[in-house]
Amino acid sequence: MTAPAQRQLALLVSVAGAMIVALDGTILLVAQPSLQRDLGASVAQIQWTSTGYLVAVAALLVIAGRLGDRYGHTRLLFVGVLGFGAASAGIALAPAVGWVIFLRAVQGGFGALLQPATLALLRLAYPADRLGTPIAIRTSAIAVAAGSGPILGGVLVAHLGWRAVFWVNVPLTFVLAALVLAVRRPAPDRANSPRLNLTSAGLLAIALAVLVHALADVPARGWIAAPTLLELLAVIGVAAVLARHERRTTHPIVPRAVARSVPVTASMAILLVTTAGLFGALFRATFYLQDVLRLDPLASGLRVLPLTALMVLGSPAAGAALRRYGARRTAIAGTVLVVVGIAGLSRLGPASTWMVMASAFAAIGAGFATVMVTATGTVVGDAPPGYAGAVGGLKQTAMNIGPTLGIAVAAGSAVSTMSSTLPVLAVLAALGLLPASRLPRCPAHQGGDDTTAARPVQAATPQAAPARHISS
Repeated sequence: MTAPAQRQLALLVSVAGAMIVALDGTILLVAQPSLQRDLGASVAQIQWTSTGYLVAVAALLVIAGRLGDRYGHTRLLFVGVLGFGAASAGIALAPAVGWVIFLRAVQGGFGALLQPATLALLRLAYPADRLGTPIAIRTSAIAVAAGSGPILGGVLVAHLGWRAVFWVNVPLTFVLAALVLAVRRPAPDRANSPRLNLTSAGLLAIALAVLVHALADVPARGWIAAPTLLELLAVIGVAAVLARHERRTTHPIVPRAVARSVPVTASMAILLVTTAGLFGALFRATFYLQDVLRLDPLASGLRVLPLTALMVLGSPAAGAALRRYGARRTAIAGTVLVVVGIAGLSRLGPASTWMVMASAFAAIGAGFATVMVTATGTVVGDAPPGYAGAVGGLKQTAMNIGPTLGIAVAAGSAVSTMSSTLPVLAVLAALGLLPASRLPRCPAHQGGDDTTAARPVQAATPQAAPARHISS
C-alpha cells in the first residue's frame, strides 16, 4: 500500500474510533430512562452507569497513551476497539443493573486504550505542518456523531429497546478492528523508550479517578458537602506525593519534553476551560428548554442543532484560519466566540426569539470547533518523537475532566439558573484567553522562533533527560 493510501487509512481509523466513542457517549443518555425501568434500577445506580465509565477513562488514559508509545499504538487501538465492542455486547446481555455498571467501567477502560491511539496515529501518519486538515475532519466527525447520538438512540430505544444502543457498537467495532490490522506503522524502539513507572502511573490514576468521581457527584452532593471536600483534599494529597515522586524518579510518567512544551501545556488549559464552559452551558440550557419552555427532548435537540452544525462547518474553516493566522490568533478568536455565545444564552428568557437562541448556540459551536482544531493541532504537532501517545493522553484527559467540571459548576450551587450560572461559565471559558496568548503567533509556513506547534520538538534521549509521561 502506498504512503498516501496508508495516510488515508490512518485518518479513516482515527475518525471512526473517535466517532464510536462520541456516539456512545450521547446515545446512552436517551437509553437511561428505559434501562432504569427495565432493570428496576435506582437513580443513583443509573448515574453510576455514566460515572463508572468516566472514572475508568480518567484513571487509565495516561497509562494507555504511555503503553502505546512503548508497545505500538495500533496494538493498543486493536485491543481497545475489540474490548470496547465486547463490553458493549456484555452490557446488552446484562441481566441486572450491577452488571451494567461493572461492564460500563470495563468499557471505559477499553475506551481509554483506543482514544489516545486515534490521535497518535495522525501524528505518526502526517507531517506536523499537514495535520490541520485531518484534525479538522476528525473534529467535524466527532460533532456529527455526538449530535446524531440522541436521534439514533431515540429511534433504537423506541423500536428495539435500550439494549439496541449497545448492540450497535458491536459490528462497528469489529469492522474498525479489521481496518486497524491494515494500518502499517513501524514498531516503536522499545530500547530507547522509558519503561512505565508503575508507582507514578498508580498515583496519577488514583488522583484522576478520585477527582472525576468528586466532580461527578457535585450535582447531587454540592461543593461544600463533607464527602466532596474530603475527596478534593485526597486529590491534593495524592498529587503532592506524585509530584515529589516525579522529581526523584529516573522514569517520570510525564515526559519532561512534554511538560516543558508551552504550546502543549497551553493547549491543555484551553481545552479544559472551554469544554467546561461548553458542557456546563449545555447542561443548564437543556433544563431551561425542557423545564421552563416545556419543550420535548426532540424539540430541545432541534434548538441546539445550530451548535452541532457550526461545529461541523466551522472545523474546516478553523483549519484554514490556523494555517493563515497562526495558533494564537485563531485560538483567541475561538475562545471569544465561545464566551460570547455562553453570555448570550445567559440573557435568554421566555420571550426570546428562536433566532436569538440559534445565534448563541451557533457562536458556541463555531468557537468550540475553532478551539478544538487549534488546540488539537498544536498538541499533536508539538508532540516530541516517541511521545505521541503521551501527548494524546494529556489532550483526552483535559477533554474528559473539562465537561465534568463544567457540569459540576452548572449544577453544584443551591440556586442554579440561566442568568446566575451561565455568566460564571462564561468567565470560566474566558480564562482560556490567558493560555491562548501563549500559543505560537506565526502561521506554520512562516517559520521563525515562534512556531513550535508547527514542528516536532526534538526530545532528548531517555538517558539524557528522563521523560515525564502523561498518556491518553
